[in-house]
Amino acid sequence: MTNIRNPRSPEKPASKLKSPTKKRENLPDFDVDPDFRTFGDEKLGELRKLEVELRLEISFLSQELTQLYKVNEQKRRKKRSDPPLLNEEEGIPAISEISVPTEAEVSRATSTDLVPSGVNGETREIASFVAPPHCIPIKANVQNFDWKSLYQATQFDVILIDPPWQLAQPAPTRGVAIAYSQLTDAHIQKLPLNELANKDTGCWLFIWVINAKYATSFELMSNWGFDYVDDVTWVKTTVNRKLAKGHGHYLQHAKESCLVGRLGQKGGQSVGEDVIFATRKGQSQKPGELYDLIEKLVPNGKYIEIFGRRNNLRNYWVTIGNEL
Repeated sequence: MTNIRNPRSPEKPASKLKSPTKKRENLPDFDVDPDFRTFGDEKLGELRKLEVELRLEISFLSQELTQLYKVNEQKRRKKRSDPPLLNEEEGIPAISEISVPTEAEVSRATSTDLVPSGVNGETREIASFVAPPHCIPIKANVQNFDWKSLYQATQFDVILIDPPWQLAQPAPTRGVAIAYSQLTDAHIQKLPLNELANKDTGCWLFIWVINAKYATSFELMSNWGFDYVDDVTWVKTTVNRKLAKGHGHYLQHAKESCLVGRLGQKGGQSVGEDVIFATRKGQSQKPGELYDLIEKLVPNGKYIEIFGRRNNLRNYWVTIGNEL
């Protein structure tokens, strides 16, 4: 063990203390505080020298990290390529109320740039999210969207809808916040799904329903001209493949149901299962397996989703919603 000097022992002249030597180039020069020299204590001097060396090392590491961050940021910006928000080549016209950013605007945009989108010249911020290259997102409020221009241009073989059902009770989610606006049944019924449906070859309707809206969903489906033919059950799981239980009024919910309706010619073939086991993700985020089932049921069809979000965007689908 190193002996500690007696504090009463004679002091060494301060001149014998050497200033620390810089071990790296291009680093800031930290001057040693001259006050400690007057103590003349050998151990105190060594501690001070160690302090300066550590400060130099931290400064060097800070410069390296800063440079590494700049290089990674340049690579990330170079690789990112945001597609246009509306693909007119897929048969969907540019509707007058929607201002669509050009490819040049999107390619120039960074994570903090604002580009036109939505209705009446509204702008939005482009994040690092990259949409599928052949999806057709339309950011709009479904209540005042120009549906007529859309269904006069084309009709669809499949309509998928995830309504923001209005819940009647004051605290229906038992403390779970709902992060979206809700619509009444009357507002949802005004959606022109009958006009959007392809009546020549028939149309499929997939509508996500909550427990309190089963009867309402059957009524809406009938008013739109669809007949109920089947349903799909999504069993929610965790990443460990266990049941992902949620809140419920009587029982803990671990599933959601999607009713299936048909307009026009009946018939078809069994192409998939009516039960989906998939991991629960964000709030109201539905499993991608349903899209696979729909595309298997109606290959190469015209698909539209209403009340869609960014995570719902999919190649060759028209997605309409105010959260895109």
